[in-house]
Amino acid sequence: MKNNALFSPVTDLKGVGTKTAANLGSLGIYSIYDLLFYFPFRYDELQTLPLDQIMDGQKVMLKGIVATEPFVSRFGYKKSRLSFKLRIDHDVIMVNFFNQPWLKKQLEIGQEVAIYGKYNVARQSLSGFKFVVTKENDSGMAPIYPVNKHVRQKKLVDLINLAIEDFLPEVKDIVPLAIRQKYSLLSDQEIIVKMHHPKNGQEAELAKRSAIFREFFIFQIQLAELTASNNQKARGKAKDYDLTEIAKLTSSLPFELSADQKEVVNEIFTDLHSPRQMRRLLQGDVGSGKTVVAIYAIYAAITAGYQAALMVPTEILATQHFKKIDELLRPFGVRVALLTGNTKTLERREIYREITDGTINVVIGTHALIQDNVIFKNLGLVIIDEQHRFGVGQRQALINKGEDPDILAMTATPIPRTLALTVYGDMTVSEIRHLPAGRKPIISAWKTSSQMDDVYRLMREQLAAGFQIYAVTPLITESETMDLKNAEELHEKLSHDFPDQKVVLLHGQMPGAKKDEIMADFAAGEINILVTTSVIEVGVDVPNANMMIIYNAERFGLSQLHQLRGRIGRGQTQSYCMFIADPKTESGKARMKIIAATNDGFKLAEEDLKMRGEGDLFGKAQSGLPEFRVGNVVNNYNTMVVAQKVAKELIAADPELKKAVHESLREVLEYKKLEQNRI
Repeated sequence: MKNNALFSPVTDLKGVGTKTAANLGSLGIYSIYDLLFYFPFRYDELQTLPLDQIMDGQKVMLKGIVATEPFVSRFGYKKSRLSFKLRIDHDVIMVNFFNQPWLKKQLEIGQEVAIYGKYNVARQSLSGFKFVVTKENDSGMAPIYPVNKHVRQKKLVDLINLAIEDFLPEVKDIVPLAIRQKYSLLSDQEIIVKMHHPKNGQEAELAKRSAIFREFFIFQIQLAELTASNNQKARGKAKDYDLTEIAKLTSSLPFELSADQKEVVNEIFTDLHSPRQMRRLLQGDVGSGKTVVAIYAIYAAITAGYQAALMVPTEILATQHFKKIDELLRPFGVRVALLTGNTKTLERREIYREITDGTINVVIGTHALIQDNVIFKNLGLVIIDEQHRFGVGQRQALINKGEDPDILAMTATPIPRTLALTVYGDMTVSEIRHLPAGRKPIISAWKTSSQMDDVYRLMREQLAAGFQIYAVTPLITESETMDLKNAEELHEKLSHDFPDQKVVLLHGQMPGAKKDEIMADFAAGEINILVTTSVIEVGVDVPNANMMIIYNAERFGLSQLHQLRGRIGRGQTQSYCMFIADPKTESGKARMKIIAATNDGFKLAEEDLKMRGEGDLFGKAQSGLPEFRVGNVVNNYNTMVVAQKVAKELIAADPELKKAVHESLREVLEYKKLEQNRI
């Protein structure tokens, strides 16, 4: 990999400096390889139509000759309109580009151009979105990429094209030829060219099919390598835990474990006592009491003389786990530490020292736990919460800090067992299917926007009784500014409609410290209504918040709606969740009926599978499944199964990928390890 130009930083591209490189980093693009394999999520089909066939307001591409000198008029601060006439056969129309004055330099009278925009029939004018200089090979398929406020579409497209021009010959295939032939897959170079520049929709689909397989194949090879190395190593260590001490923990709890919790604790204890390494996935619905099960596992490992580590995806969740675990285990002399990116330097050094000398028994943290400075004296148990949020490499980096420690992964999003086994390799699956005693099921209802009076009535009742409310507005991946605007408008509306309540806005673009401060105020009861985008995390616990209103609920997947709903119902009182949605499709209406009718996450997961093909029904970050750039585990499940089979066979035949035919695959895997450990 050392000499492979593909893995060199983006600054090796002409015109890319440190600022552009930092901006690309916000999209997860660090190298030439990342740029080449950063694929569009959709395409605008730029088809040309005769003027008399275009409907008013239709988006269309028109080709013609620039007939007049382009003219820029300015109005207001940084606002401009670039206008010129375009001759199309015998007709002449007006073209306007707003706030793109620089296009003037690219236009001259007599030039043939293609403009993609929105047509106004009455005015015979086109409001331009995209300027396309016509080429003989112009495909009429415009790729649209996931971008953010730091990187614009045009800039990204230019850089990708430059990378293709300069580096495409360096790209070698990672899926062996025999496999590609068997499953009719494209080569890596073909995937790159046809994903970024398809000639038509059919070519884009074929390229996407190969790109999905390639992505799943890399993931499954990583899992197969991990499984093979785990099986070759020592079988783990039997832990001789102290049942007398564990009985004291049980009698100290202010509640009794549910039957499901007891069963899972017993399964984990059997694993700990066995000389085989535990590799168990614990699935439990939102609020089902997985943390308490984790506490039993931690305490058992500690009484056997080992240390434990719990890694979670966010600081707010790490802090919450720390408080709960410290409160329950401190009375037994257990030293619990919290380690995140915000831990102060002096405190951090002290924690490092005490982990190494064994004074600290259990450490809870974010991926700060996988830093080189974290050296355990005797790590015997690794717990990874919401494990789909971590890369295979990150999970392994923590596991490597112990000598064959037992591994317990947890997810708050139940996924069907078959899917879990495909995605998580050879883990044994445990399930907590029922909520702890005393919890009242959340009353859910689907309301259309015309039924808001009913919703407001219930909100006023709950606020008068001293409860707090979440108002959630969805994230739209294409536009951060639009997300913020929606959230700000909702905040303004609720502030106006509930003038006697403290209404506060929380959104993803706020600094981490500000988010934490707002959540702390909400948890302390100082905020009555929290307006938020879907950044509220899995596991965030505010027992007094007993009502949630989810606006535009049709934009969320079933599992994500269920995750969000799980933020309430944490206390002993009755909770309510209102889904506000005006779905246009039958499947959209069906989803609203299902989510309002059932609180069972396992049942919803099954429904999600049945309805696959309706787009990304699992919400991305909170789906219980790993995130992929091109593929979707639910919609492309069969491809994942084939990728798993092929990867297992390949690793069985060449465990260390030493054959020459696997050289480029080995290089990509090495690069992926670096990428996943990038903090």
